[in-house]
Amino acid sequence: MHPFLTRSTHRTPRAISMNRRTIRHIASAAVMLSLSMYVASSMGSDDEPSASSAKSDAKGEWIQLFNGKNLDGWTPKIRHAKAGENPGNTFRVEGGLLKVGYDQYEKFDEKFGHLFYNEPFSHYRLRVEYRFVGEQCPGGPGWAIRNSGVMIHGEKPEDMTVDQDFPASIEVQLLGGAKTGERPTANLCTPGTNVVMDGKLVTRHCTSSTSKTYRGEGWVTVEIEARGGKVIRHVVDGETVLEYNEPQLDERDAHAKALAAKNGGKLLEGGTISLQSESHPVEFRKVELMKLDD
Repeated sequence: MHPFLTRSTHRTPRAISMNRRTIRHIASAAVMLSLSMYVASSMGSDDEPSASSAKSDAKGEWIQLFNGKNLDGWTPKIRHAKAGENPGNTFRVEGGLLKVGYDQYEKFDEKFGHLFYNEPFSHYRLRVEYRFVGEQCPGGPGWAIRNSGVMIHGEKPEDMTVDQDFPASIEVQLLGGAKTGERPTANLCTPGTNVVMDGKLVTRHCTSSTSKTYRGEGWVTVEIEARGGKVIRHVVDGETVLEYNEPQLDERDAHAKALAAKNGGKLLEGGTISLQSESHPVEFRKVELMKLDD
């Protein structure tokens, strides 16, 4: 028999003991390495996008418009108050949520308000997560129960008059359902504006979407895709529930007509984004935007 084979097959008890200790050390090191890799991967899942989210966001990165801490980057404009004033602490941040509340109001008194993001946008995807809570502020109109909205392609808050109730804009209306009956969300309303649907100019104020009704105080996710002045889509639960074209200022409205003259035309290629205060408490836990190519 070959000497090498003889040494490898006829080992002493001491050699066997040492080899067993070596195997135990190697196995222990392998376990520790696997545990370290598992912990590292678990920590990374909270701080980094997963492979699936990175793939879905391949066209751009989500920008957090709401930082979860304060209203930096936002400007309130409430009816009968100047831009930048926030009477009744209507817009506030509590517990990481952007809240619209009325606990300091005696009555609503048509103090419609909007919280404007300071940077305008044109081509983008905007995603909000919202919910309605509590009871409507005393004096709020009946149609405003569980009613709020995201205004896009809007004017600047400083261009609004002191007593102006809504900015000239395209409103993605956010609604909560009552105990019974159907009440879709992500509808379209057009304060000082019009749109085109199926090649025809639409001048009615509101158009319902095809979304289902969301009742209670659960969180709802609505996404808006805006392609400048070409097309705007409302998306709920991943499904397009409303689509239209050519958002434009309504020149029958004196204020909107003046804006069209100032902007060099009535077609809305972009503008401000704002969150609405319409008398029912509402909370937002996410407001994020992805810029798209023109």
